[in-house]
Amino acid sequence: MLKKRAFKSRKDELVKKSREEMLAAVQIYNNPTITFKSEAYITLCIISWTYLMHAYYRSKNIDYRFYKVSGKRKKYDKTKYGAYKNWDLETCLNNRECPLDSATKANLKFLIGLRHEIEHQMTTRIDEIISAKTHAAAINFNYYIKAIFGNKYGIDDDLALCIQFSKIEPTSKIKELNKMKGLSDNIKNYILDYEKTLTDDLIKDNRYSFRVMYVQVNANRIGQADAVIEFVKLTPDQEKQLNEQILIKETEKKKYRPGQIVEKMQEEGYITFKMHNHTECWKELSDSKSTLTQYGTLVAGTWYWYDNWINYVREYCEKNFTKS
Repeated sequence: MLKKRAFKSRKDELVKKSREEMLAAVQIYNNPTITFKSEAYITLCIISWTYLMHAYYRSKNIDYRFYKVSGKRKKYDKTKYGAYKNWDLETCLNNRECPLDSATKANLKFLIGLRHEIEHQMTTRIDEIISAKTHAAAINFNYYIKAIFGNKYGIDDDLALCIQFSKIEPTSKIKELNKMKGLSDNIKNYILDYEKTLTDDLIKDNRYSFRVMYVQVNANRIGQADAVIEFVKLTPDQEKQLNEQILIKETEKKKYRPGQIVEKMQEEGYITFKMHNHTECWKELSDSKSTLTQYGTLVAGTWYWYDNWINYVREYCEKNFTKS
């Protein structure tokens, strides 16, 4: 009986600690005087989610400690000073009993990978570029801690909206990454490479990257505009009309490396079309890639081509090569 009570007490302690860590993470993130806030937020956020997952697995009687099986016995991995090594967050996410949806997992794995980059090299100016992911991680946490352990653990009543002064302008992810002076190449490349592995539906999911649109509303009565945010339920027709009126949308063009284009042309039958032919193709159009921005873009020192360049190369092959 005592052991059972101790088990429950430890689970409750983990839930409370998880909640405290997330509150601390968001408070740091919302502090305008801190310049290293995204990095600190990510670290505390991952710890918070790790404790939450440990509490969940504990509630399901799932052993979340690392061990090796020796004969019929478990040999647990321990630290230098004898403490059990519990699962890291990524191990928790990969377990088949993990209760999180795929978009939430993708969001957390994005932050885990980003943490690996920032813990080995100082980073700057990452707040704006990852804000949708950091917001999603906090909102997802609030949803799951309440769904699994009850509404009393929610953090939504303890945190106010953070006022934003960031510019709002139409931009693509590539342009947004390239224009940010001081954003290191390893961070740019990590973000681009990670999102290449995700489906369009997953990238658009608010649990992966939380985006909102603010619309200014004029109050008709005294006291009507006391709240900064008011959530209004729209009919399907109103949602459709609103989506048609949104002019600022993030659009990410599909990009290709030269080798992919050469391979594509060979698959279409132009097997004699090689890499040097591709180089001759773009040099024939222009002596500098800087004048080819309608067909591609430079990302972290690497040139990527758009879909319209494939059409141009296809026409080039039709004129200069014979299909086999």
